[in-house]
Amino acid sequence: MPEPSTVNSLMGAIAGTGRDARRGGYSRPVYSTPELELREWFTSEATSRGLAVERDANGIIWAWWDLPAGHDGGAPSGADARRGALVTGSHLDSVPGGGAFDGPLGVASALAAYDVLAAREAAGDLQRHRALAIAVFPEEEGSAFGVACLGSRLLTGAIDTARALNLRDASGTTFADASCAQGLDPDAMGRDAAALARIGDFVELHVEQGLGLNGEEYTDAAGRGPAVAVASSILGHGRWRFSVSGQGNHAGTTLMSDRADPMVAAAQMVLAVRKTAAAQSDARATVGRLEPVPGGTNVIASRVDFWMDVRHPDDAVTAAVVERIHGQAQKIAAFEGCTVTMTEESYSGTVHFDAALTRALQGSVQRTTPGAPALSTGAGHDAGVLAAEVPTGMLFVRNPSGISHSPEEHVEDDDATAGTIALADTLEDLL
Repeated sequence: MPEPSTVNSLMGAIAGTGRDARRGGYSRPVYSTPELELREWFTSEATSRGLAVERDANGIIWAWWDLPAGHDGGAPSGADARRGALVTGSHLDSVPGGGAFDGPLGVASALAAYDVLAAREAAGDLQRHRALAIAVFPEEEGSAFGVACLGSRLLTGAIDTARALNLRDASGTTFADASCAQGLDPDAMGRDAAALARIGDFVELHVEQGLGLNGEEYTDAAGRGPAVAVASSILGHGRWRFSVSGQGNHAGTTLMSDRADPMVAAAQMVLAVRKTAAAQSDARATVGRLEPVPGGTNVIASRVDFWMDVRHPDDAVTAAVVERIHGQAQKIAAFEGCTVTMTEESYSGTVHFDAALTRALQGSVQRTTPGAPALSTGAGHDAGVLAAEVPTGMLFVRNPSGISHSPEEHVEDDDATAGTIALADTLEDLL
């Protein structure tokens, strides 16, 4: 086994992978060259530690720290000994122009936490009673194929497999074809009951994607919040695609009064999204992507597609906000001589993490971060998808900028180290 690595040295080793010169930050869509390089990096790091690395039918990488054969008076080795294992991990893909920490921090922290635990076991301070695995989930962000947490959704059956395989990226490549190119068999993809049975508990560490840990109720006299928090819940959230159709035409010969311009209609709809969400307490609605067809500067578009993200703690309110926006979009389209269709691409209801596991995480984290709070989050995670099948919990590491999905996302070295120790203590207590 190599010398134990710090989470900061591990993060430093991948700091040059997937940098985006145009957007800033990192662009690491699933199965792109940068994301594949990160998957190879993880495999190398895990293998060098003696972990047994496997890739399942859905493209999830598992690195296993198995129990010794005959552990606990003859407990079986191999696959049977993995049943009910403790699992941690996260993802390596990113949004376009994303930050350095969203996803990779959880993977690097898991490797560094393993180093801490292995050293404790070698010193006789840790006696494990179940196996540990580090998991890396593909397409968590949905930046390539449009559905977030696609790997964990396939694993749990939370998405219809045929629908998942027919998702297309911006170039028109289906997820089935992209998976085939990576040596996966589309016919074998989908819900994996055997893999789920191997997960006894799942704990995901993630950079905080907001200012919760910097809130006035938690900060000290110097204005610094705790390094680590425990997650309590994830807001319900979903993605919807609007297709606004009008009449494509020549920009120079078509009078303004003769136009049915879907771009004008779409622009008004985007403003309606903001206004509707702002009128509803605790709602968040965003249009972050808009694509005109055919997209020429001197062409009146024939169609404009845009994608909307809506979130709220109450699933009924989320549905009501979406329906109000849809109704306004239909009125706007009719006024502009256009039509509009809305399609739900993904939805995840509000998730409350397992209460017993959350209490256990709070007890473990208190050893290194007294006063660590429990925070809800508006960001989706693989832990939220897995929560329907197995006990799950999350740890958040402080982000002093409060900014995420952006190059300005940040974690200080000391906080990253504190997060690793908190994760190691949590895993030790659960092992």
